[in-house]
Amino acid sequence: MTRREAIHILTERLIPLYETDEARSIARAAVAHLAGISRSALVADPDAPFTPKDGGTAETVLEAAARRLEAGEPLQYLLGEAEFYGRRFRVGEGVLIPRPETEELVAWIARDEKGPVRMLDIGTGSGCIAATLALEIPDAEVYAADISDRALEVAAGNALELGARVVFRRADALKELAEAFPEPFDVLVSNPPYVPESDRAGMHTNVRDHEPALALFVPDDDRIRFYRAIARAGQRMLRPGGRLYFEIYEHAAEEVIRMLDEERYTGTILRRDLFGKPRMICSKKSR
Repeated sequence: MTRREAIHILTERLIPLYETDEARSIARAAVAHLAGISRSALVADPDAPFTPKDGGTAETVLEAAARRLEAGEPLQYLLGEAEFYGRRFRVGEGVLIPRPETEELVAWIARDEKGPVRMLDIGTGSGCIAATLALEIPDAEVYAADISDRALEVAAGNALELGARVVFRRADALKELAEAFPEPFDVLVSNPPYVPESDRAGMHTNVRDHEPALALFVPDDDRIRFYRAIARAGQRMLRPGGRLYFEIYEHAAEEVIRMLDEERYTGTILRRDLFGKPRMICSKKSR
């Protein structure tokens, strides 16, 4: 079996689940990973034999991968990693896969926050926000929280592998956050769960059935619960003039802004992502 044939076989298996171009892109990435070669090497010599890097026959290894992917498992879980801000972060079951829109939030923070600031990433997941900020703002003192032991294990491993100095602690964003982190902070940042339960059925199976629901979904009748809890904790945790940065659900922007006003935050800035959707907010604790 050649690499080209392996890609064709995998693509055909994935077409019922994805558009043809996306299926082919996933197949290429999977075959390159299974062969232990770069995607450029795959393109350069597609007719070379498909030889799995970890042993086993080409047919057996490809079939195992195909079954995982056609069941809706995200490609990143098969690869064991995801790219974020030009770096690779290990991911797996139980850990939310980093998204491109979160890179935009991190870029905003990295551009505006300079000097020896103390920052806390709430709901760190893979640690992509915390580790990236620690590397992009060398003078920053970065902390990170998550309720999932699995996520904290993966995040700590990513930070260690990347050489990012981050202090990780287990904490629930909905309660006792300030008790877990008694240090005064200049910045709180969070990409918390924000997808309403009513949206679950319409989501792609690779997200809905495989990524951790704990990191994704909130009740329809209280979809900004995490933003409210963090904002209230922020009144105790932030220094005067400290900033909150949130990635938000695009349909809840006005609701979040109104809540921040009610919680006595000021100077709220709403930004749109590359697709024009309102997805990022910064607000200041009043002095």
